[in-house]
Amino acid sequence: MLDFFLSKVKGLFSVPVPTGKQSKKKEIVKEVVKKVEVKDEDDKNRVVFSPTKAPVVEDNSKIDAQAQFALQNAKKIESDAKAKEADIFQRLSALNEKERYLIQKEKTLDTQNTEIRTKLNSVDDLYRKQLEKLEAISGLDVEKAKQLVISSTEKKMSSWIAKKIDEAREEIKQKEEEITKEIIIDNIRHGVTDYVAEYTVSTISLPDETIKGKIIGREGRNIRAFEKATGVELELDETNDIRISSFDSTRREIARLSLEKLIKDGRIQPLKIEQIIAQTKTEMDKILVNEGKRLCQEVGAFNLPIDLIKEIGKYKFRFSYGQNLAKHTIEATKIATGIAYELKADVNTVRLGALLHDIGKVVADQEGTHIDLGIDLLRKYKIPQKIIDCVAQHHEDQPFSSIESVIVYIGDAASGARPGARYEVHEEYLKRMKNIEEVANSFPGVISVAAYQAGREVVVIVEPSQVSDTEAEVLSQNIAEKLEEEAKWAGQIKVTVIRELRTSSIVTSSKISKNAVKED
Repeated sequence: MLDFFLSKVKGLFSVPVPTGKQSKKKEIVKEVVKKVEVKDEDDKNRVVFSPTKAPVVEDNSKIDAQAQFALQNAKKIESDAKAKEADIFQRLSALNEKERYLIQKEKTLDTQNTEIRTKLNSVDDLYRKQLEKLEAISGLDVEKAKQLVISSTEKKMSSWIAKKIDEAREEIKQKEEEITKEIIIDNIRHGVTDYVAEYTVSTISLPDETIKGKIIGREGRNIRAFEKATGVELELDETNDIRISSFDSTRREIARLSLEKLIKDGRIQPLKIEQIIAQTKTEMDKILVNEGKRLCQEVGAFNLPIDLIKEIGKYKFRFSYGQNLAKHTIEATKIATGIAYELKADVNTVRLGALLHDIGKVVADQEGTHIDLGIDLLRKYKIPQKIIDCVAQHHEDQPFSSIESVIVYIGDAASGARPGARYEVHEEYLKRMKNIEEVANSFPGVISVAAYQAGREVVVIVEPSQVSDTEAEVLSQNIAEKLEEEAKWAGQIKVTVIRELRTSSIVTSSKISKNAVKED
């Protein structure tokens, strides 16, 4: 502190003075600041100045003013130091008070923690004693009681879960029919194909009238030779069109190609006709391959074995209940692939499954159902098992093994069962319906039989006095099994047995009261 004060005093007198008086000023300052005494040994921060009388100089009054200013600054510094000291002492006392408070608080918390531990120990002892008493009263230990509570909760939750599941099922049932209709209708609409199937007649336009005469030949010998070699009928009218008529589409195609070649060649005579027709028959393999490629491109299937493509080409010349197999396959494949896209199924499996589901129908040199023949043919070409399963299950002869099999089944049913897709000869239809009714009538107790929906549904009415309710259930199963053995056609048949007991009473005229009749 003393050094600080001296530096302050020296700074006060370090102002520049004239050169002549500079040395004199230094001497006066040394005399003024001669000594500094510490008045009180206990209070070392207090500084007291004891100036000596300065010698009289020319600027005596100015020196006195500077000394007075220095003394005032010293007093001010002393008072500031005392204020700082008092503030420090005040803060130290506050800190001491805070320390004493914290020490007391810590002691209080330690006491409270001790009390809490004691109470917790007493609570644990009480809990153990109560638990032992409960086990003794109930005869169950803790683990058994837990299992009992868990099992009870599971039962309650299972009933709640079952209720929620039933509610969800009901909600799904309300929506599934609408959603299913939307998906199927949308994909049937997109499954419409512009593939033209020639059912019984092919038409060829002639370039001029002279060709028509060459086709007929002298006394009709050319046309007779052509019809005999091809097995078709040629119809000529006043126009320049010739219609080739035949129920065998393969013969009709051979006749059409042969006739086009003859017209182009111009030499139409019996020998040339036979040569051209023989040549066309040998070229049918190439025709089948081209037709198979065209059909595969229509549905988006590629990289199939060439021999399998040739089998697919036979679809164009195969009909089922009047429906062209190629057209049916295109429709079924487009419908099935559309549904597969909607349901996020394996689209490629569905596409090939629908394309090949009826391939067994074109196998003509072997015995068996078209499903078995198709499975054997596909295994020969090492087709993946998923696709073979779709072919094997598309008539529900086997349980469905995948969603793809179900989709192929739906596509086939949607194409084949739509109105106008198929037709059949009237006599065959009546024969099948009669056969169904005869099979059902052969069982005892049957009163009447009615076949509906083209034979797909059969209603059987039985005599209630001869057939009980239990026997009616067995009878429906027996009729279904016999129909499966004796009725040879594709599709399902639903058999419904009706047993109805009716009672009636008859009132005779002799029992009618005469008073009940009002006479006029």
